[in-house]
Amino acid sequence: MKYILFDDSRHQLLPFTHTRPVADIRCGILTMRDRWEKCLKHPTGTLTENYLQQVFPVNSSNDNLYINGAVFGNKALADAVNWLKEGQKLVKGALVIAARLTESDLNISEFHALINDFPAHDYEGDVYALKNVWDIFAMNDRAIRGDFELVTKGRKSAAIPADIIVTGKEHLFIEEGANIYAGCIINAQTGPVYIGNGAEILEGSMIRGPLALGEQAVIKMGAKIYGATTIGPGCKTGGEINNSVFFANSNKSHDGYIGNAVIGEWCNLGADTNCSNLKNNYDEINIWSEHSNKLMPTGLTFCGLMMGDHSKCGINTMFNTATVVGVSCNIYGGDFPEKFVPSFSWGSSRRMISYDFNKSMNTASRMMARRGMQLSEQEIGMYRYIYENSKKPKV
Repeated sequence: MKYILFDDSRHQLLPFTHTRPVADIRCGILTMRDRWEKCLKHPTGTLTENYLQQVFPVNSSNDNLYINGAVFGNKALADAVNWLKEGQKLVKGALVIAARLTESDLNISEFHALINDFPAHDYEGDVYALKNVWDIFAMNDRAIRGDFELVTKGRKSAAIPADIIVTGKEHLFIEEGANIYAGCIINAQTGPVYIGNGAEILEGSMIRGPLALGEQAVIKMGAKIYGATTIGPGCKTGGEINNSVFFANSNKSHDGYIGNAVIGEWCNLGADTNCSNLKNNYDEINIWSEHSNKLMPTGLTFCGLMMGDHSKCGINTMFNTATVVGVSCNIYGGDFPEKFVPSFSWGSSRRMISYDFNKSMNTASRMMARRGMQLSEQEIGMYRYIYENSKKPKV
């Protein structure tokens, strides 16, 4: 039997689902896929949009368990989906959690149409799922706490260095190979703190959990990090960060504030970049839906920057509440840019032009080479599709 994670709510999770299936969104210590694979004890394939399939293959067979990649997996759910028989689906209300099929040559639309009439088995336990882009940071507290139990159960933390201050030591887990330097203050009483293999917390940093610091990630000297925050593998962060999620290999290395935000992969925030997360009148925040082409209510008082993969901003950049930046944008200037910046945009609030595709890929390649990585032909094809099908910036 093959396990395949299918997309759900992908249009509500833009700009991050331009470049990945829903299952590869990071929330908590793990991605949605990582969590399911730990619970299932089995690798997974992906059912997503056609242009993404060459990067994220299906890997199907004649017996397939399709699982909703937007659902937060756990052992109880993994056991429940494994009980499904061919032609059945597991649901929680209107939410389809999983379905078992013999069909293997399906696109995402055909899959959803096919399972529509399947007999449904109701799941009685609690189910949590990503439905909107702001859920990524809003649900990060719950996700870190659950992942901490999953990742650390039955294991022993590396020794806590003698020259740091820690409260709630039983909720701090340090992987072998991580380094925490003198003068750091960690409060794990407010939530668990997980430090990944090869990660570094430099001198004088102050951390208030929950926090997930991924492999080879760095918190720079004197940083102030408030939970619930995830700093994914390979990221470098400094300044002040509150309740934000960095996917992987992105940089916010300098002073400046970011809160209630989500930053994709391979992004770079210039020195003294500041991002508003609260309106001056304390009103509910609306956010631009790229799919619906209109503002949508979030129901939140706090909501900051949403930045897609490979986007950059220059020094002293300011972002308004709930600004959405697409894929591979380059933003600079001292004024606030528009609250929606389409993918492959280049410029400032005064003038935005379309970012030349080849130049954008050259920039991406140079940044990735610094981490010993490179774009595949399939990934370049994916980015070309996004470029050709994105709304162009206003000139």
